[in-house]
Amino acid sequence: MSLCFFVSRAVFGSLALIAAACPSIAQTVTAPAQTSSQAWPQHTVRMITPLGPGSGMDVAARLFAERLSQKWGQPVVVENRQGADGILAVQSFLSDRDNHSLIFGFGGLISINPLIHGDKLPYNVRDVVPVASAIDSTLALIASDTLKVGSMAEFVALAKAQPGKLNWAATTGLPLYVVAALQKTASIDITQIAYRDFAPAFQDFATGRVQLLATGITLLLPQVNSGRGKFLMVTNSERSPLAPEVPTPKEAGFPELTFNGTNGIYGWRDMPQSLKDRIAADVRAIAADPAVAERLKPTGATLRPGNSAEFAAAIEDQRAKVAAVAQAAPK
Repeated sequence: MSLCFFVSRAVFGSLALIAAACPSIAQTVTAPAQTSSQAWPQHTVRMITPLGPGSGMDVAARLFAERLSQKWGQPVVVENRQGADGILAVQSFLSDRDNHSLIFGFGGLISINPLIHGDKLPYNVRDVVPVASAIDSTLALIASDTLKVGSMAEFVALAKAQPGKLNWAATTGLPLYVVAALQKTASIDITQIAYRDFAPAFQDFATGRVQLLATGITLLLPQVNSGRGKFLMVTNSERSPLAPEVPTPKEAGFPELTFNGTNGIYGWRDMPQSLKDRIAADVRAIAADPAVAERLKPTGATLRPGNSAEFAAAIEDQRAKVAAVAQAAPK
């Protein structure tokens, strides 16, 4: 198994710290600044998202920002700080010293970035505190139509019959670990083709150079609809409303490959628990409106509202899974 990312041994020394931090991170109150739950917000709130305008996360962030602004009586302004695995978004968030910035982002800010960047990660994960889960983004795997496989089991059988002959590509972050987990679980040898910009991966998929792609479901739909690809499974625990015929990992016979694309709202280190609870309750109330799910459907996201403890637990589950995959990868 080959992965075009490096995880140093030093990183794993810090994993225990992160694991310890995640379950209790919602209760961490150490910084001197205090914010009254009832008095907040006192002015405009920045909601920073690590993906660009028009992305599924951006659409969700703007949808929740609009509704939260109505509840809070203050503007909630979405700012896009895409790039560098979300690091730019976190740095922008940490630059706010008056506690009126939030992040609407993926679980990888805590679960995956410490694995990828190790000691070079320019922020302390304890400063990025889960407040409320909001949505799950849907990831999926597709196989090239040239392979003539109709299921994940058939793809695995073909890969075992042709070790080292099939190529794969994935967008950075969780999709990389999904395919790494597939190789570990199914004991197959497939070769990663790495791309700085993922657009050429679709071109290589169309020409047959790459036979397996892993990324967000909305990016894969054009490949399937054009006949160039076949969905093998989503990675989420539930089917996607965008492609309800596509099985989950459990349904496909590979339950170990269940990875939910957890996304939600993060706050600052000393945010009072009462404020976390209020934000989480507002998010849950917004998610209960059927119109919200309908507006999110084209993005491939599903609503997954939860409180700070539930969001932290989902992130910890993701962290533990990707850590196990990374530890099994060749150093």
